[in-house]
Amino acid sequence: MTADSDDDIKALKAIGHICAETLREMMQAVRPGMTTRELDARGRSLLESAGARSAPQVAYNYPGTTCISVSPVIAHGIPGDHVLQEGELIHIDVSAERAGYFGDTGASLTVPAKTGDRSERALAEIDPLLAATRQALAKALGAARAGRRLNGIGRAVEDEAARSGFNVIADLTGHGIGRSLHEAPREIWNFHNRQDHRILNEGLVLAIEPFLTTGQGRIKQAADGWSLLTADSAIAAQFEHTIVVTQGDPLILTL
Repeated sequence: MTADSDDDIKALKAIGHICAETLREMMQAVRPGMTTRELDARGRSLLESAGARSAPQVAYNYPGTTCISVSPVIAHGIPGDHVLQEGELIHIDVSAERAGYFGDTGASLTVPAKTGDRSERALAEIDPLLAATRQALAKALGAARAGRRLNGIGRAVEDEAARSGFNVIADLTGHGIGRSLHEAPREIWNFHNRQDHRILNEGLVLAIEPFLTTGQGRIKQAADGWSLLTADSAIAAQFEHTIVVTQGDPLILTL
């Protein structure tokens, strides 16, 4: 959608704040020994208390409130009986609807150790990937300006991935959002697609979500029909914000 009124911006800020706060509290609640279903229940309680509904449930009858993916699953993981273990890399995606407006945000993190210590794997492999993916999102946001080409967002992500020694997951994209969970522009590629000549207009509402990996950057679908995992079982990371495009820096709705 294009946000073209103060009422639009107010409503988008409201649902963006709800998504951001739900994600933040879910991340803080992560601990070894809890199930992903228990973590999802926390998200459901937070959304309900804010008067919001799970967007994937509204749009697709998704079998959970939030998407909780445990590596090598990188997206659309179904909350269930999996017991979180220290050092596991997980991804939480919170998208919600209130009063006909949608927001979407997500982040990757490792399950903390009870002692608070970071494992050697986290320090050597996971932490650099998380840092690079956060930076890729920051660069992508900087490229999202009215009048510029949409594919500049993908160029920024791809350049940052290459600079950091990682690959993008080409099969996963950002998307338009606002009055529904997924709307035009349908694919915001995380690489520089030279065939994409679309221009960003002021007020356009986007969910920008870089996916970086240590592997080849391809995905496959799990037998559950929802979960998407890296085809080579490599670790991957994702960070996401919903924004409104302006002539300058974007308005980030999910801070």
